[in-house]
Amino acid sequence: MPDKIAIIDYGVGNLFSLQSSFSAIGEQAQVTGDPAAVAAAERLVLPGVGAFADAAERLRASGMDRALREALDRGATLLGVCLGMQLLFDESFEYGRHAGLGLIPGAVRPIAEMIPPELKIPHIGWNALRFPRESPLFRHIREGDHVYFVHSYAAVDCDERVIATTDYGATLTAAVQRGRVFGCQFHPEKSGDVGLRILQAFCELEAAPC
Repeated sequence: MPDKIAIIDYGVGNLFSLQSSFSAIGEQAQVTGDPAAVAAAERLVLPGVGAFADAAERLRASGMDRALREALDRGATLLGVCLGMQLLFDESFEYGRHAGLGLIPGAVRPIAEMIPPELKIPHIGWNALRFPRESPLFRHIREGDHVYFVHSYAAVDCDERVIATTDYGATLTAAVQRGRVFGCQFHPEKSGDVGLRILQAFCELEAAPC
């Protein structure tokens, strides 16, 4: 029987914290490095920490990029978290120029280009969310609720897909959506009750055309 929720294990990511968070809301999520299991899952979580280029290479070398696309073609729902969100875009300019999955139009650039020079990088801590448009991913939380960020890069050139922003000396992309593909720059699994309510909403999402 296919896993309802598959957390993609491609050697990069905070996998078991995510699994524990799903368990806390009564949902069973399986950590898997099996492309067949990923391709068959109803809901996918793409985590990630570290460097974009290395993560993208690991994703492709493991075959998870193809499995992920196969699952989306079948109607699965995807949530990218932190670096996992950044991988959804066309490209990243982290130490060079590197191709992403191309599931959401846009690019990833250093926040150093966007924020005042006196602010620390990486951006670490709790920040409020603002919602430029409605999304079912945030149905159980309110504008102004705080979530936990750890990042030095942010998505740009994706205004039509932005469903949440945060302020850190400038308006930064906090979450995106394209059909049933979602991404959170913040960590829901580190964001307390607010993060758990976001994951609950993800588990309730119905399939929607890309």
